[in-house]
Amino acid sequence: MNIQFTLASRYLWGRKLRTTLTTLAVMFGVLVIFMMNILVPTMMRAFQANMLAASDQVDMTITFRTGESFAPAVLDEVKAVNGVRAAYGFLGRPINLPTDFFDNDPKTADKISTLSLIGLDVNGAQAVRSYTLQEGQGRFLKSDDTTAAVIAASLADILDLKVNDTLPLPTAQGLMKLTIVGIRPPRTLPGNEEVLVTLPEAQVLFNEPGRINTIEANYNTTDKTRRKEIEQAIQERLGDNYVFGTLSSASEVFGTIQAAQVGFNAFGFLALFMGAFIIFNTFRTVVAERRRDIGMLRAVGASRRTIIGIILAESLVQGSIGTLLGMALGYLLAAAALGAISPMMQQFIHLTFGWPVISPGIVVVTIALGLGVTVLAGLFPAISAGRVTPLEALRPSVAGVSYRRMIGASAILGIVLIVIALLLLFTQEVGLLALGALIFLCGLILIAPALVRPLSLIFGKLLVLVYARQGTGILAQANLARQPSRAAVTASTTMIAMAIIVALGGMSTSIQQGFLGILKKSLGSDYLFIPPAISVWQNNVGANATLVQRLRQIEGVGPVSTFRYATTIADVKPVFSKGSSSKKGITVSLLGIDPVAFPQVSGLQFDAGESGTAFAELEGTRTLIANPILAAAAGLKVGDLVPLITPEGTQEYRVVAVAGDFMNAKINTAYISQTNLAADFHKTDDIFIQLNLTPDANAVKVAAAMKAIRQDYPQFTLIEGDAYYKQMSSLFRVAFSAIFILYVFLAVPSLIAMLNTLAISVIERTREIGMLRAVGATRQQIRRMVLAEALLMAAFGTAFGLLAGLYLGYLLVGAMDVVGFPLAYFFPAVGLLAAIVIGLLFGALAAIIPSRQAAKMEIVQALRYE
Repeated sequence: MNIQFTLASRYLWGRKLRTTLTTLAVMFGVLVIFMMNILVPTMMRAFQANMLAASDQVDMTITFRTGESFAPAVLDEVKAVNGVRAAYGFLGRPINLPTDFFDNDPKTADKISTLSLIGLDVNGAQAVRSYTLQEGQGRFLKSDDTTAAVIAASLADILDLKVNDTLPLPTAQGLMKLTIVGIRPPRTLPGNEEVLVTLPEAQVLFNEPGRINTIEANYNTTDKTRRKEIEQAIQERLGDNYVFGTLSSASEVFGTIQAAQVGFNAFGFLALFMGAFIIFNTFRTVVAERRRDIGMLRAVGASRRTIIGIILAESLVQGSIGTLLGMALGYLLAAAALGAISPMMQQFIHLTFGWPVISPGIVVVTIALGLGVTVLAGLFPAISAGRVTPLEALRPSVAGVSYRRMIGASAILGIVLIVIALLLLFTQEVGLLALGALIFLCGLILIAPALVRPLSLIFGKLLVLVYARQGTGILAQANLARQPSRAAVTASTTMIAMAIIVALGGMSTSIQQGFLGILKKSLGSDYLFIPPAISVWQNNVGANATLVQRLRQIEGVGPVSTFRYATTIADVKPVFSKGSSSKKGITVSLLGIDPVAFPQVSGLQFDAGESGTAFAELEGTRTLIANPILAAAAGLKVGDLVPLITPEGTQEYRVVAVAGDFMNAKINTAYISQTNLAADFHKTDDIFIQLNLTPDANAVKVAAAMKAIRQDYPQFTLIEGDAYYKQMSSLFRVAFSAIFILYVFLAVPSLIAMLNTLAISVIERTREIGMLRAVGATRQQIRRMVLAEALLMAAFGTAFGLLAGLYLGYLLVGAMDVVGFPLAYFFPAVGLLAAIVIGLLFGALAAIIPSRQAAKMEIVQALRYE
C-alpha cells in the first residue's frame, strides 16, 4: 500500500492547482450538507419552542404530589434524560390579597383579589418559553435583578401601572415593593394575572431558599414513539412521588409543529442530495481526465489493484482535508446565517434562534458522505479504467466513436426514466412524487451526453455569430462535441443548481400567490375583532352574544360574522398512519359559523363542492365543510359521513364540501353551523368577529363606537381589514425572505462547485491550447475560445436545469396539494430569468482564470504539459 500512497502524494503535490480545486469541491459539498443540517434542526427547535410558547404549552410539567416545593437536584435529573431539549424550574405561588389591598375603598369591588407570583430561572425559562414585551415597554428580567418585576399589560391597565412604577405585595418578608421593569402583552386568560420575578427573589419572598415547585421541559423531537420514550425515562428517574402533565401528541399545536418539520426536513434532504452529487460529479471529472495517466501506469506494469489503490489514496487524502474544512466552514456559515436571520425573525414573529445545533448523527453522516462519496467517486471510474487495456487507454478519443457510444443504452435508459417520472405525476401519491423527482434527475443526467452535440450545435450558432471573425466559436463547439462525457458531467452540476433555483422559485411563487389570495378572501372584511392567538383557538377567551348584539346596534354596521370554537375527535383512521395499527382518531379544530352571515363578510377557498349550496346545507342537519388538510388526513370526500365525538355522544356529520381559509390552513379544521355547535358541543361564545360597514356608513363614527365597546372586551384587538391584510402580507413576505436565504445557501455552493469542475476541465486542455498557439492562435483567441466553450457548457447545463426545475417545482406544488395544502401552480418567470443570468454568469467567471493562465503560458511549456 506504500507505493499507492507514494504515487498518490506525488501526483497531488505535482498538480497543486487541480488538487486544490478538487479539494475545494469536496469542501463545498460537505459544507452544504453540514450547514443545512445545522440550520434545519436549529430552526426546527426554535420553531417548536415558539409554537409551544405561543400556545402557552410545554411538552411536560412536573410537580410534587403534595404540591410542596422540592430541591433543584430534581431538575438536574430531568435535564440528564436523553431527548430533553431544555428544562427549567420555577417557584410559583398564588397570593391571596387582603380586601381593598389596591384601591383602599371598601365601597367598591376589589380590582384584583389574587395574583400569581412566579420566580423564574431567567435563562432557563427563556429556552423553554417565549417572553415577549410590548413595544417600548421596558425590558425582561435579568438574572441579577432584585425587587424587579415584569407584569402583563392587562394587570398594568387594571392597576394603572407603568414601567418604573412600584407594585406592593404582601410576602413572607412583609410588604415588599417591586419595581416594574417590563410590561408584557395582555394575558390570554383574564383573572389569572402573573407577576414575574427572578427565582432567587421569589425564594426570598416565600422564605423558601434553594427550592422550586414546578419543572417545565420541552423535547427535541415530535416523533410520537420517541416522545413516549422520553416521558417514560423521566418518570422512571423521578418515581411515583411526582405528577406529570404532558402535551398530547394529538393536539393542534403538536400537529402544526409536525407539519413545519416536514417542510424543514425537505430542505435537509435536498441539501443532502445536492451535496453528495457535487462531490461525486467533481471527483468523477478529475478521474475521467486522468484516463491517459492510468493507461501509462498500466503500460509500465502497474496492476489493476495498484491503480485502484492510488485513486483511493488520493480520494482519502482529498476527502479528509475537504471534509474537515467543509465542516468548519459549514458551522461558521450556519452560525452567521442564524445571526443574520434572528433579528428579523425576532422583530416580526418573535422567533429566537439559539446556538447552532450539532447532533452526533449529522457529524457521522457528514464524515461518511465526505469521505465515502469521495472514495466511491474515485473507485468506480478507477475500476472502469483498470479494465481498459493500456493501448486503448492511451489512444486519443475520437469524436464520432464517442458520440455513437453515448447515444446507446444510457440515453435510452434516460428517456425511459423521464417518461416514468412524467407518468408518476398523475399518481398524486407523495412517495411516488418524490421518487419521480429523483428518477427525473437521473434520467436527465443519463441522457445529457447524447444531447451535448445537438445542443452545442444549437447554442454554438449564436456564438459563431458573436465570434464570426475569430473562428473561436466553431472551435469551442467542436471541443464539446469531441468530449461529450466531460461536457455532460460539468453541465450536470450546473443543472442541479439551476433546477433548485427554478423549482424553489416556482414553489415560493405559487405559495405566495395562492396564500395571499386566500388571505384576501378570508380576511377581506372592513373590521376584525382578533383574539390573542390566531388558529390556536383553544386558549382564547370569547365573548357572549352581547358583544355582537351591541355591534349590530351601531348605525352603519352591516353584516357581522363570528367564529365559535370547540375541539372534537373524528373517529376515523388517519390515512398517513404507519403500520397496520387500527388506532383511530384525528383531533379536529371545530369552528361554528353563521351560514348566512359568513359568506357576506368572509369566504373559503373551495376544492370540492360549491360555495352556494355548501353554506345552505350547513343550515340543515348535521353537515360540515372539511378543510383540505383534514380531508387529506382522513381521506374524506364530499358525501362521506364522519363520526365526531361530542359531549352528547358520537354524532355523524356529512361532508358537503372541502374548503379552507388562511387562518386554519395548517390545522385539521371543520366548519359547522353555530346551531349544531351549540346543540352538540354547548359552545356559544364568539372568539373571532368580522364585520362590514353599510355603503352609507360614517366610518369615523362607527370606528369610534366600536372602540368604545371593545374597552369592555380587552381580550380582542380591533383592526381594519385592509390594515390587517397588509400586516399579514408583510409578515408573509418577510418569512419568505428568510426562506430565500436558504435558497442562496443551497444554490451558491453548487454554482461554485460547477466553477471548480469547469476550471479543472479547462486546465486539462492546456496542451491542446499550446498546440493552437503553436499553429498561430493569438492569446486573445485562446481566451475567447475558452470563454465560448465555458458559455456553451453553462448554457447546456442551464437549459437542462430550467427543464428539471419546472418539473420539480410543479411536483412540489402537487405534493402540497396531496397533503392538504392545495395551490395553483404559478409559472416562475423571475426564477427562470435569475437561473439563466446566474448560469451564464458563473460559466463566464469559471473560464476567466484558466483561460488567462493558458493564454499567458509559453508555447513550449504548454506543449510539455502532462
